[in-house]
Amino acid sequence: MANSATAPAQKELFGHPVGLFILFFTEMWERFSYYGMRAILVLYLVSATQDGNAGLGWTQENALILYGWYTMLVYVVSIPGGILADKVFGQKKAVLIGGIILVAGHGILAVEEMWAFYTGLGLIIAGVGLLKPNISTMVGGLYKEGDIRRDKGFTIFYIGINLGAFLASLIVGTVGEVYGWHYGFGLAGIAMAFGLIVYLWGQKYLTEVGNLLSKAERDEGASLGGLFADLFKSPRELIITVVLFALSIYGMYELGVGYGLLFIFLTLVVAMMLMVYKDLTSQVMKDRYVVMLLSFILVIVFWGAFEQAGGLMNIYAFEKTDRSIPFELPWGIGAEVPASWFQSLNALFIIIFGVIVANFWAKRKLKSKEASSIFKMAIGVIIMGLGFIFMVFASLQFEAQGESAMYWLVFAYLLHTIGELCTSPVALSFITKLSPVKYASLMMGVYFAATGLGNKVAGEVGAFAAEAGDIATFTGITIFTVTFAGIVLLMLKPLKRLTHGAEDNEREIPQQENYELGDENIIDKEELKRKK
Repeated sequence: MANSATAPAQKELFGHPVGLFILFFTEMWERFSYYGMRAILVLYLVSATQDGNAGLGWTQENALILYGWYTMLVYVVSIPGGILADKVFGQKKAVLIGGIILVAGHGILAVEEMWAFYTGLGLIIAGVGLLKPNISTMVGGLYKEGDIRRDKGFTIFYIGINLGAFLASLIVGTVGEVYGWHYGFGLAGIAMAFGLIVYLWGQKYLTEVGNLLSKAERDEGASLGGLFADLFKSPRELIITVVLFALSIYGMYELGVGYGLLFIFLTLVVAMMLMVYKDLTSQVMKDRYVVMLLSFILVIVFWGAFEQAGGLMNIYAFEKTDRSIPFELPWGIGAEVPASWFQSLNALFIIIFGVIVANFWAKRKLKSKEASSIFKMAIGVIIMGLGFIFMVFASLQFEAQGESAMYWLVFAYLLHTIGELCTSPVALSFITKLSPVKYASLMMGVYFAATGLGNKVAGEVGAFAAEAGDIATFTGITIFTVTFAGIVLLMLKPLKRLTHGAEDNEREIPQQENYELGDENIIDKEELKRKK
């Protein structure tokens, strides 16, 4: 464990370390900037160039393809962001640098030039890659091993994310749609600046988390470079890598340079993950690592469906939903609900139901009922998938009447949100429980890369809907997600055995001792003595 159990006790607020709320507000403003930009990006791309609020006039297919690439890269670069934190900056400094880059990226987007548009997107991708995985890992580092409050802490943190998303969808969405897209982009940059100020002010509450490990700790075992060097001494892993690399080159020839480079990157990630597995020293650590990697597949499936919210469902609200209301809204909005406002429903429902869902699972756990992370994540995927049934109803109504009612989107977002609360914060917490300490930020980076791949899948599915039709697309998403999660539930018992009791002894621990994210794969000797 990185820090000893004799470190001074942390100051607490509402039963949690104060540092949690510093990270809460930092992430809230960062997500305000990201989700504000996300709420209007696709709408800006598809808006006609001759409108009063002119956009780029792209087709739906091209807009969703760019959306998929952008939202994927935002999360995929979490892998190098995690590596830099583990080996160079430490998590705390990586978050700071990422925030500064984000302010610059959102600010440049306010410039009405194409070079500024692509430059701003690139900077946002780099900034999120440094900030996102490392601030989440720091949240895990605030809680001691076995503390059942960790899941609750991540849910509180997750509410901060969605408070920012809720405000962004309303404020940035309104500014972008009513006053000008680039004003919305600039407002997102101002929000990120607020997040930086909060983070800098709260450093005194984060002194024991997010620090760069000592050189001896960083050098323990194989370095990342050493892992790739050892690849050439590992025939099985090398063969797998060579085969995947050859397929990547073929993909570049068949699908284009962009996809080829993506496949090559994923090949390197797979090779790295194979060598990390080989580097682990105990079977318990290896088994938990395997379960963690399998949970990433659930993450890809979940976000591949869920992220239709910012793409296909966003365009659906913009073009096919009757958004008229019987009264005038202020601030020049008029008698029609802006399409971007529907993005706020997910965040609003998370704020309302977040603690309720977390308490439900915590009470279920304390009553010794099934509440493992894998179980919760699979249930979440099923609930989210069922939400698309309402989009099928909306599509049927659109075909019959030429427009669909707003309440279908409300119902869909409600189920999507309940599913998200069972999946996303749980997955974040699960990774901090199973990750080997020296690869903690890297594993969080891989988690966000899996999220990014899900976003890319979402963009491809959304683009496919232009040919397949909305009814077939939404029905297919429902059937696939429910079936896939059902298969995971059938495998629940063997998967739980592979975690070797990582979640079996969670309990309330009222007073915390400072420590970094620990290696939970080896039971503390003193605790073992006490049990005996």
